[in-house]
Amino acid sequence: MLDPSAPILIVDDFVTMRRIIRKALRQLGHTNTEEACDGREALSKLKQAPFAFIVSDWNMPVMSGIELLRAVRADPCLRHIPFLMVTAEATRENVSEAVEAGVSSYIVKPFAAETLRLKMESIFPEDAASEAAGAEVPADQS
Repeated sequence: MLDPSAPILIVDDFVTMRRIIRKALRQLGHTNTEEACDGREALSKLKQAPFAFIVSDWNMPVMSGIELLRAVRADPCLRHIPFLMVTAEATRENVSEAVEAGVSSYIVKPFAAETLRLKMESIFPEDAASEAAGAEVPADQS
């Protein structure tokens, strides 16, 4: 599982949703969070400081979550960061688009802290703790 002290970036245009995600992460023991109100602000923060995990809404003005995901995956310095997409609609088209863009997982709003925990466990399995901490370990050695 992700180290509780690892920095997590929460990206959503609604302050209430950022607060809900932050609270759910705190319930899971993760208190090192930073927030951004859209993809552009998130990308700026990602280039200024290291993050171990990104939790981003899909629908946002200025730069959407899917645009942020594509930008993160296109950047050699950022592409390793696990990315959880938060969406109000899990249509087959949206899920396919996110998977093609390299999303680690997705979660449908509204969700409980337990659902977030399960998603995080699937992204950060116990035997990959060193990868979750940011170490670059080839997949065949985990």
